[in-house]
Amino acid sequence: MLRKVAVVLSTFIFAFAILSVSVLRCSVFNRKVDAFSATPTPIVQEKDGQNEVKINYVLPYTGKILPDSPFWFVKALRDRIWLTVTTNTMRKAELSLLFADKRLTAAEELFKKDKPLLALSTLTKAEKYLETASRLEAKERKSGVDTKSFLMTLANASLKHLEEIEKILTFAPDDIKPEVIKVASYANNAYKESRDALQSQGAVAPKNPFDGN
Repeated sequence: MLRKVAVVLSTFIFAFAILSVSVLRCSVFNRKVDAFSATPTPIVQEKDGQNEVKINYVLPYTGKILPDSPFWFVKALRDRIWLTVTTNTMRKAELSLLFADKRLTAAEELFKKDKPLLALSTLTKAEKYLETASRLEAKERKSGVDTKSFLMTLANASLKHLEEIEKILTFAPDDIKPEVIKVASYANNAYKESRDALQSQGAVAPKNPFDGN
């Protein structure tokens, strides 16, 4: 019994330690939000004679511990604790976007490691975090908070998610591809909602180069 309590206590201490480090890094994430709010135009590059779309948005490093690691539960616990202790709604939206981005890159790595089911689950969680970020932003905007800067970031992030999902579809197993396409609807919806909100405020929203809307 004492050993079990010690293990649980150690896990929470470890999780809070990671949380503390993450909080210190949060100012870096804030700078990222500001930086990309001013660059809404997708970049079109030529590769192998064909145009390749690159969204001007940098995904964060997901870390060495991925969902296939026995230590992943600690990172997941950290994220849940971080969101729980965060009371500011826009901060929750920013964190949700950060978690969405990190899980997106983790999902891509898992697909490359030939773990499609775990990769699909991770990708789904990534896009649900993106949906949460969009929902929280809408809540704040309706209450009168100026969210235009975050909206621009969210629009670009959503397009980046679509770009990465397009890439994933090139090497995902055929039986998984229909599910990956379904998951893309989260990013599509987040983009459309942020685009419409920006346009309603007279701002120029980034165009979606993946479906022409």
